[in-house]
Amino acid sequence: MQKKETPKNETLARLVSSTREDRGLSQKGLALKANLAISLIDDIESGRDLYLSTTARQKLASALKITPSKIKSLEKIPQTSEADFELADKIEELKFQILNTGLKGHKCPVCEHDLFCRVAVMYDLENNVVTHPKARCSKCPFQIK
Repeated sequence: MQKKETPKNETLARLVSSTREDRGLSQKGLALKANLAISLIDDIESGRDLYLSTTARQKLASALKITPSKIKSLEKIPQTSEADFELADKIEELKFQILNTGLKGHKCPVCEHDLFCRVAVMYDLENNVVTHPKARCSKCPFQIK
């Protein structure tokens, strides 16, 4: 039995999308069958998510009736560079600014377009208020979750 070759232009997005369609599933149907968020399925198929957690990979593979290794073979492992550390520093500074200087006037550290910002207010186990800055870019996929 010969192993099927992966086409050179095959991507994780194409694999998931085409296999899902071959199985007659919508994105919502796949999300329900795999017990994953529909936003994750959308991010995978649009090419925004290139690397999956082991759990997500296994759930997706089971729902699509393919092997987890097939999915893993197409994943792109994130590479860390000096620019990533600089961006991380900019994000931390941006979080501080959102919390301390207000929600307006902040720019995306990736493309320099306006950010839509908010502050999530939550409570810890001891009922202390905890604030988390949130932001998303108006033009590119950048976001602070």
